[in-house]
Amino acid sequence: MTGTDYDDTTDLDGPELNILGTPVEDDPQACLSSRISMADVLTLGNAACGFLAIYFLAWATIKSQMDDSGVPADRRSAAAAVVLMLIGALCDLCDGMVARKLRMSSLGAQLDNLADVITFGVAPAFFVVTWAAVPLEPSRAPAVLVALSILLAGVLRLARFATTPGRPGVFQGMPIPMGAMTVVSIVLLDLPFTPAAVLIVAVAALMVSRVEYPKPQGNLAILVMAGIALSMSCLAAWAADAPGSDWILDMGCTVQVTLALLVPAMAMARKGVERIGLRMIR
Repeated sequence: MTGTDYDDTTDLDGPELNILGTPVEDDPQACLSSRISMADVLTLGNAACGFLAIYFLAWATIKSQMDDSGVPADRRSAAAAVVLMLIGALCDLCDGMVARKLRMSSLGAQLDNLADVITFGVAPAFFVVTWAAVPLEPSRAPAVLVALSILLAGVLRLARFATTPGRPGVFQGMPIPMGAMTVVSIVLLDLPFTPAAVLIVAVAALMVSRVEYPKPQGNLAILVMAGIALSMSCLAAWAADAPGSDWILDMGCTVQVTLALLVPAMAMARKGVERIGLRMIR
């Protein structure tokens, strides 16, 4: 669901605009602030959200160990971390829209990938660690490997996106924001470790796969924004321990995981139908 597709900005006319509303300087020696566009500001907001999500998880984990409660992260801190990742996803979606309208800076594509690594690579991997590998013991080493699979898959996914041109309107492999939110949903469902680990590794595999996922453009982008807003509301209710919030959160997480896995299932079914059709023709 990464919203930035900088290839779509190449046919726009007019100067690039920086955060002051003046043309972006192309000179590498120019002041950095004069080279940052409005889209870049949103991208930096994405990176900030990722860092703050990690901060909330780290603080909650440290506090739980100090209190000797045995719980990796309290409900409010976990909800805050997920909300921050959702805000990061919203920034990631909007920076592409802004870049297509106002043009991007020469820093845009690189900033976008670096911010995505923080918010949708490191943060969800750390989320898995705080859930299943704190305190660190030899028996919990597999949880660290599972978390590492998400981080490495995300990095590879972004590297491929940056270097390999894809078909218009689709992403090759699960977009890293979708992968991150799916991993977080699996953790929040609090499944037994083995099935949860299998699902998380499956998400990592889908991120580096060739399965095509639609880009959030037009009506789909609006639907994604509505989904993010709804998810934030559910998390706020869950953090406040509102009646029925546990059930609502479980339903939302189940829907997220189902949607993420539905695309490859449909792709496999479509290929199966095509093969059957080819055999019938022959």
